Amino acid sequence: MKQFLDDVLKGLQASPKYLDSKYFYDKEGDRLFQKIMESDEYYLTNAEMEIFSTQQKSMADEVIKNADKLDVIEFGPGDVTKSIHLLKELSARNVIDNYVPIDISKNIITFLENDLPKQIPDLTIKGLAGEYFEMLSSAKNISSNRKLVLFLGANIGNFKFDEMPAFLSRLRNSLSTGDLVLIGFDLKKNPKKILAAYDDAEGYTKAFNLNLLHRINNELNGNFIEHNFEHYAMYDPSTGACKSYLISLKKQSVIIGKAEIHFEKDEPVFMEISQKYSMHQINKITAEAGFANQANFFDSHHYFVDVIFVCN
Repeated sequence: MKQFLDDVLKGLQASPKYLDSKYFYDKEGDRLFQKIMESDEYYLTNAEMEIFSTQQKSMADEVIKNADKLDVIEFGPGDVTKSIHLLKELSARNVIDNYVPIDISKNIITFLENDLPKQIPDLTIKGLAGEYFEMLSSAKNISSNRKLVLFLGANIGNFKFDEMPAFLSRLRNSLSTGDLVLIGFDLKKNPKKILAAYDDAEGYTKAFNLNLLHRINNELNGNFIEHNFEHYAMYDPSTGACKSYLISLKKQSVIIGKAEIHFEKDEPVFMEISQKYSMHQINKITAEAGFANQANFFDSHHYFVDVIFVCN
């Protein structure tokens, strides 16, 4: 709770203001994000689902090259509706020793520990709730098996373009030579297609952003009035950056704990980025971080790509 409060105050006392997107995911945030992924505009889910549901055998062929047994570690697994296709395929081939989902949301970990054994009875699940890299060190110590790290759903795009190389380098340095990483990337495409995915007609993305204010009120003794803020999304096709903001609709002050935060009318609070990439950018950045591109899997529209990398 102290870290949550510290991070919120740091962001809202900065100029320009921001909130850390990792705090979106309480129980209600999890529910709303599922609604976003099910919305008509959110093409990312269907694109990556197509890849995993139709190409899982080819993906498994690539994954098990030179590996008798694997520990599969998944960052931010959600409800595993996509990765379960690969997990079932690998389990059927008897190559998974452990499945280790890592998520900041304890709700997700509890759900997976209760639900996955019903779908894959022989799968050994060792869920870890916390930050990715903190939990990755624990996951690595579970066994000496080769590791496969899954980072799906274009979550890699939540890092700003200039932050992704540092994340990838840290990930590579946390793994061993020969370990594998499978990352989902949202590709650059028609700007209207991208922007609609982050401003859906049903308003789930708006509710998802505003829910963080509700969480601050409940958990940090805040007094945000949610209807005093509105959701705003924008996409820059030249940089590939799709950004979400909350805009203060009036001059106002908000109390959080013992701190008072002042907002000007029309002042933005940066909430989240979803970076889009070209294949050239993907290959360049990952190679510089110490990964070799082993295989690319595209959906039929080439909206999305899941890439298997091997650690050099």
